[in-house]
Amino acid sequence: MIKAAIVGASGYTGGELVRLLLQHPEVVITNLYSTTKGGQPVTNAHPDLLGQTDLHFSDSLDAELDVIFLCLGHGNSKAFLEKHSFADHTRIIDLSNDFRLTADRNFQGREFVYGLPELQKEAIQNAKALANPGCFATAIQLALLPLAQSKSLKQTVHVNAVTGSTGAGVKPSATTHFSWRNQNVSWYKPFNHQHLGEIGQSLEGLQGSPASVLFLPQRGNFSRGIFATAYTPFEGTLEEAQQLYQAFYEDAAFTQVSGQPIGLKQVVNTNQCHLHLHKHEDVLLVTSCIDNLLKGASGQAVQNMNLMLGLAEETGLQLKSIAF
Repeated sequence: MIKAAIVGASGYTGGELVRLLLQHPEVVITNLYSTTKGGQPVTNAHPDLLGQTDLHFSDSLDAELDVIFLCLGHGNSKAFLEKHSFADHTRIIDLSNDFRLTADRNFQGREFVYGLPELQKEAIQNAKALANPGCFATAIQLALLPLAQSKSLKQTVHVNAVTGSTGAGVKPSATTHFSWRNQNVSWYKPFNHQHLGEIGQSLEGLQGSPASVLFLPQRGNFSRGIFATAYTPFEGTLEEAQQLYQAFYEDAAFTQVSGQPIGLKQVVNTNQCHLHLHKHEDVLLVTSCIDNLLKGASGQAVQNMNLMLGLAEETGLQLKSIAF
């Protein structure tokens, strides 16, 4: 069995990882590390796991681990790794943005591979340290990668994407509590969201030249999921665009191109990304839907673990959406 530990297991992404790994046929959770909840039952933080586990949080880590997931706030993973050492064979999967950019990939002798499976599956399979992509970055890149590969991002791409409140983390804030979020929609970080860096480097890597992306993130009055729309001029027909996307994602385990308009509920509680294409005059509209906590975080982390450890990438991720 694969020995796994989760650091920062009391938050949303940590809780989703616990849920997924408890059902994973090849994994045993050895540590749920927390400096503030050591000794407490996991169900104190995640009551949805009541009856499914008797695990407790701990304030120590096993020396011999096969994989460790870092579910820490942005900037905290580097500090954690500076204070803790692991065996050479231990795979590290970081869910923060500490190692996603090329300039930050090398740390303490480790080279962190950017973990978007649809982009560089082979590199992930050979990685010992991995930077899990951001949630918005995942949805937007999957919407645009085929266009970048075909050198079709010649003009500015306009992206609007709305995310659920879980994207802001488990700690309450002025824009996540119920009375503010309910029956409300607002934008934030217009055109300068932190995920633009990783999006830009992936698109440039495929296209061979920078792509211009204007991204307007929005807060939705729901808990989880990202509904993103991206549109840009496209010289080909809709049928040519569909063939382009079908070919690019032909072997993708979790990215599907739909012939029908898509909605958010069909991907929530799954590791799927659903895409839909629409052409209006000379403009191609790409819609992308993911669950921000699964394909946008914990589910993709398990998918990457599977690839890193030689398992089928679908293992433990056969999840069904709640469509009604």
